[in-house]
Amino acid sequence: MSETILDVKGMSCPLPVLRANRALRGMSGGARLRVLATDRAAVADFQSYCKETGHALLACSEEAGTFSFLIRRREEPAT
Repeated sequence: MSETILDVKGMSCPLPVLRANRALRGMSGGARLRVLATDRAAVADFQSYCKETGHALLACSEEAGTFSFLIRRREEPAT
């Protein structure tokens, strides 16, 4: 499955989560967003954000000071 990449390296809390939220709002249910961040606080921020919003945090990793978060947008309930 394809994914959208959002590069927020160099931005500090709360900007990475705010930018990810904006990106996810424009995506369809089930779509994947990979966020690249350098702010260490983003780890806890994305865990909390996903828990509160219902999006799935599929993966979280760190390599050479860059954190990578893979988020699957929640499905919208049928109307």
